[in-house]
Amino acid sequence: MPAYLAVPWLPDLLLPQPDGWQIRAETCEKKAVMSDQDGLPHDREVKAITKVIELSGIEKSFRIGDSVVQVLKGVDLSIEQGEFVALMGPSGSGKSTLMNLVGCLDWPSSGRYLLHGQDVSGRSEDELARIRRHDLGFIFQTFNLISRISVRKNVEMPMVLAEVPRDQREKRAAELLQQVGLEHRIDYSPLRLSGGERQRVAIARALANDPGIIIADEPTGNLDLKSSDEVMSIMNRLNREGRTIIMVTHNPEITATCSRIIRLRDGRVLGEGP
Repeated sequence: MPAYLAVPWLPDLLLPQPDGWQIRAETCEKKAVMSDQDGLPHDREVKAITKVIELSGIEKSFRIGDSVVQVLKGVDLSIEQGEFVALMGPSGSGKSTLMNLVGCLDWPSSGRYLLHGQDVSGRSEDELARIRRHDLGFIFQTFNLISRISVRKNVEMPMVLAEVPRDQREKRAAELLQQVGLEHRIDYSPLRLSGGERQRVAIARALANDPGIIIADEPTGNLDLKSSDEVMSIMNRLNREGRTIIMVTHNPEITATCSRIIRLRDGRVLGEGP
């Protein structure tokens, strides 16, 4: 897997702040005010759209040597604003590939992907990076923290890329770390933290630019039971606050509070339910 798929904001260091996205830095609150060239609506609150994700006939293939492997096979899926959706399936079912597409980390081979009612299937890499920076928050199984900088600086990183002024991003990072119960670890290196603490830092980082959608890939996969419960408690609180959460997991025990469970097998949606 290319490195940029693992840490989605690193390539964004090379991209300018788009004129179409405005961050009200004093609160890091976001509003879509897109220009004509982006093809997205003017003066429209992102959260006003009920159906935030719509996938229609999504297929994804990869070429391996002389062979073409089809990983996703005509996936149809929609997710409403404020849902907490669990994505489950055996290894090789296409979960990670689907999450990469939903997270604007890759392009579908065919089909249509609407995000907030706008087609992002054919967007350029720069445009997808802008969407990732401002509308999506990522939480990974392996945390993906930068060990050579402090906990605070890790949380600030998405705001650095969004060009939020230093004093405002420092204040925001401190507030987020307090929300996840880590204000006493603010100047620590991530290497000094437990696995559960690292994942809570990752959650704070995912919230830095106040995204409406959180994408979590096995967020409790490397944690003990106590840390898993703490992380899921935070995730459930974020969902109650109105954020849409899409979570890949192999653990049926942590899906009890999810709105829906979507099951994949062999690149197709096998079924879904509460």
